[in-house]
Amino acid sequence: QVQLVESGGGQVQAGDSLRLSCAASGGTFSLYAMGWFRQAPGKEREFVAGISGSGSRTKYADSVKGRFTISRDNAKNTVYLQMNSLKAEDTAVYYCAAGPYVPGLDDKRLYAYWGQGTQVTVSS
Repeated sequence: QVQLVESGGGQVQAGDSLRLSCAASGGTFSLYAMGWFRQAPGKEREFVAGISGSGSRTKYADSVKGRFTISRDNAKNTVYLQMNSLKAEDTAVYYCAAGPYVPGLDDKRLYAYWGQGTQVTVSS
């Protein structure tokens, strides 16, 4: 069983930056693909970014490409999401997820473990 705890959310102005962190425990971290998803009020949870277990592959939603960067530190069992040039439409609860087999990195059905989420609010 993998436990995930997100941190780093908050309220910022449009154009600002935030870095989210997700600390994992209870499994061999490097064996899991990691993903960030988000859910805005009244909307479905959507893929934001994913990274393979080794960190060699990443994938981004078109809406965040060029602004967000996912990375991981397997020695610290932590995955990060650096968010730059934030927009009001980035406002959502951001969730970290882990999956043992997620070949495309973006299929939320294949992520087995989820964190509780952290709120990101961007004011325009």
